[in-house]
Amino acid sequence: MKNLSDEARDFLVYEQVLSQQPKGKNKIYSLHGPQVYCIAKGKDHKQYEYGRKVSIASTAKSNQIVGVVSHEQNLHDSHTLPEILAHIETSRGKVTKQGVCDRGCRGKSKVNETLIILPKKALKKDIRYQKDKKRKQCKRWAAIERIFGHLKSDFRLAKNYLKDANR
Repeated sequence: MKNLSDEARDFLVYEQVLSQQPKGKNKIYSLHGPQVYCIAKGKDHKQYEYGRKVSIASTAKSNQIVGVVSHEQNLHDSHTLPEILAHIETSRGKVTKQGVCDRGCRGKSKVNETLIILPKKALKKDIRYQKDKKRKQCKRWAAIERIFGHLKSDFRLAKNYLKDANR
């Protein structure tokens, strides 16, 4: 669709809107941003969001953002890991040894050479040192949630105000 004129591209979007079904796939939710899709949040106060899924990665010791990837499709969180890890590798020039993710990334314990750590309850058989180590590793997730909040409020990333990413 890169060679088409703006009017022809708009016409294709209008045709797709008119032919879409309520339960169908690849629906268009917004005429001014056809790349937007519905994201299920699973929360009582806000069950769905409309936009694009974005992965953000920060360093282990500081809150420096080292990778940001906007995903073309609405993928499960565990399927977004390879793309963000590849972006980190190209931007920093080295492979990430381990990554701490939220429970949305369940199912992946290792992606390429990166060990994925998920928060989970300490086992009864764990000694104090093991419990503290697990707790400390997953405390970074609280810092990442704050980074998301600051990006959304301070840098106006809560809503895409641009007309279209392709124009």
